[in-house]
Amino acid sequence: MKSKKMKAIEKRIGIVGGGQLGKMMILEAKRLGFYVAVLDPADDCPASSICDYQVVSQFDDPKGYHELAEHSDVITYEFEHINASVLETLEQEGHTIYPSVTALKTIQNKYFQKTELDKKKIPIPRFSKVTTPEDIREMGKAENFGYPLMLKATTGGYDGKGNALVKTEADVERAYSELGNGKVELMVEEFIDFEREISIIACRGIKGERAVYPVAENTHANSVLDTTTVPAKIDKAVDEKAAKIADDVMSIFEGVGTFCVEMFVGKNGEVYVNEVAPRPHNSGHYTIEACFADQFENHIRAIVGLPFGSTELITPVVMVNLLGQSDGNTKLIGLEEAYENPNVHVHLYGKNESKKARKMGHYTVVAKTIESAVALAEKLKNIVRVEGK
Repeated sequence: MKSKKMKAIEKRIGIVGGGQLGKMMILEAKRLGFYVAVLDPADDCPASSICDYQVVSQFDDPKGYHELAEHSDVITYEFEHINASVLETLEQEGHTIYPSVTALKTIQNKYFQKTELDKKKIPIPRFSKVTTPEDIREMGKAENFGYPLMLKATTGGYDGKGNALVKTEADVERAYSELGNGKVELMVEEFIDFEREISIIACRGIKGERAVYPVAENTHANSVLDTTTVPAKIDKAVDEKAAKIADDVMSIFEGVGTFCVEMFVGKNGEVYVNEVAPRPHNSGHYTIEACFADQFENHIRAIVGLPFGSTELITPVVMVNLLGQSDGNTKLIGLEEAYENPNVHVHLYGKNESKKARKMGHYTVVAKTIESAVALAEKLKNIVRVEGK
C-alpha cells in the first residue's frame, strides 16, 4: 500500500479501480480539493501517481475493500466487474456507496440487467437464457428469434470479450466453445441489424436530480470503441427518443453518479438499449474538451452531493481511442505533429506497458463543424499512435 498525507477536506472519496477512468475521476476530485483513496492490484496503475492513498489488493479480496472503506466517506467504482457482495456488506455496515450496490448487482449480470429493463418496458433486443448448444439451436430455429443471434456470457464481458456472433447453426458449437463450453452462465440475444450505434451519458444526484449529455455516435473496430462523434448524425425524433430512454433507465436503477446507456438505432429509426454501465464511460471522454462540465466532474459532484455542472455541448467534437499497436514499454508517437493543430488534445493514460489492442489513451478534435473535426481526426489516425519499445 502507498499513503500520502491526508488533507483537511469535507469528504474522502474511495474508488474501486485505478485505471484511466479512476484517474480521470481523481483529476476532477483533486481540482475540488477532495482526498482520494484507490483500490487496485497494480501498484503502478494509472491512478497511483495522483491518489492520496492506495490499497494494493485484488478486486475479489474482502480485506482490501474494508481497508478502502477505512479511508473513505463515500465509495464509488470505475468498472463493474468487482466484488459486489463485499460492497453489499459495507453498505449494510453503514458505508455510503454510489452507484448503489443494488444497481451494480443488477447491471453486472447482463441477464438480470435485460430482465429489469424488459420489466419496465424499455425497448431491448429479445433475449433468453441458454445452457447447452441444443438450447442455442432451438433459439436459432424459433420463429420469433432466429439466426443470426448473439451468444453472451452474462457476466465479465467487455470490449467484445464474452460475446460470440452465431450466424448460422454451423456456428453454434464454435461459439459455445469460445465462451467456455458451459462453464459460465450464457444467454442469447436477438441480433439487431442496426444503422448506427449511439450512447448517452446521464447523471443522477442524491436527491434524484438529472443531467443528460448530448447523444454520441460510436463506431467500433473488432468490438472495441474506435471513434465517438458528437453531435450524432440522427434526426430529431431519434434524438428525443434516445434521451427519453436514457432518462427512463436512470429512473429504473436509481443510481447516484454517472451512467452510460449504449443503444442501437435500427433501420427505421427504432432505438434499442444494448447495455448500461454504472460509471463514466469511454464514449463520454469527448465531454472533457467539448462540454462545460465533463462526465467525471459531474460524477464526483453527484456522489458528494454537489449540484451538477452544465452538460451543454460547446463545440462539435470527435474522440478517437489510442490502442496499443505492439507489446513493450509505452511509447507515444506523433504528439508533436498532432499538436501543430491547436484543436487537438491528446490524453495518455499512464500505463507503463503497451499491449496490442489495449486502451492506452485517446485524442479529441474540436472544430467549428463536425465535418472538419471528422476530417482531422481521420488524418491523425495515421500520425498519433502508441507502440511498445
